[in-house]
Amino acid sequence: MKGGRAFCPNLMPRSWQEMNALTLAYLGDAVYELWVRTHLLTLGYEKVKDLHRLATEYVRASTQASLLHQILPHLDETESQVVHRGRNAKGGHPKSTDVVTYRHATAFESLVGYWQLTGKTERMLWAFEQLDELLRDSEKSRVGHEIQESSGLQGELQS
Repeated sequence: MKGGRAFCPNLMPRSWQEMNALTLAYLGDAVYELWVRTHLLTLGYEKVKDLHRLATEYVRASTQASLLHQILPHLDETESQVVHRGRNAKGGHPKSTDVVTYRHATAFESLVGYWQLTGKTERMLWAFEQLDELLRDSEKSRVGHEIQESSGLQGELQS
């Protein structure tokens, strides 16, 4: 408890404009994770193994970066500024992801943090619609690629 005050989201010590982009991303990461889990439950998934596997697909940096690229043209000026701040924030990145992808994921998380602090939950719902479409297209592409590889391999085996 900083300064002896209990946590109360309605009494934020400062506005989102005063927060650095990594602080917004920190909040956005937690909010996004909760939204993903809730979203998967509303889709009817119940097995924890399935929930974990799917949630991992949603929260990985590459998925967040792809979603950001898809929604970027539809953001308003303030949202675009938040994304710009998040993308340019100085910080490290994990070895498992390249720096550009990680910065775009951080930018997306900053945007989610902004949406949370400003009560723009309708934007998050809209983003999830875009995300589901993105993941469906990605799955179709992956399956098609696997089928193509499989039939190519069968052709080689028959030769």
